[in-house]
Amino acid sequence: MPSVPKKTAQTIIDSGNDYLGALKGNQSRLLAAVQAKFQAQETIFQIDKGHGRIEKRTVSISHDLTGIPDFPGLQTLIRVESERAVHRASIIEVSTETRYYVTSLTETARRLADRVRGYWGVENKVHYVRDVTQGEDASRIRTNGLVQCWAIARNFALNLYRDYGFQNMAQAQRLAGFNFNILKDLFRMK
Repeated sequence: MPSVPKKTAQTIIDSGNDYLGALKGNQSRLLAAVQAKFQAQETIFQIDKGHGRIEKRTVSISHDLTGIPDFPGLQTLIRVESERAVHRASIIEVSTETRYYVTSLTETARRLADRVRGYWGVENKVHYVRDVTQGEDASRIRTNGLVQCWAIARNFALNLYRDYGFQNMAQAQRLAGFNFNILKDLFRMK
């Protein structure tokens, strides 16, 4: 989840909307204060299993902003503590991570946890696929018009793959690239 710079947060609030953003190193003063002063007021636990891993998340929220630097529209602090166990062969690798978020929303811990989790779903379904499977970050195209054209083409391909029923975009790209009949089916050609 991207961080929300102070100026952007102010613009969002001024437009009558709300924000939810990650606290990262580029906001070191705010991040340090949240880490030091965070007092959980509501906490929920979530467990996800799948793809050879188990992830346990503890999501806590706080509306107590005592000692927190002024930030436009800030209403709630969020802490997400996650423990991920990945099973590889006969080895279990365990990693832990704590992330902090700020928001202008005043929702429950469950609702905010769903919002944060929803963002990562988008990240995994779209951005990761575009970066890794389609090699978008490695692209050497820098001409303004071409960058937008290729982004549209990549999105179009992803939509065709999903519409055709593919769940795995890397597999879809391989099959479409090596099987003319699948490629014709994707474009509904005879």
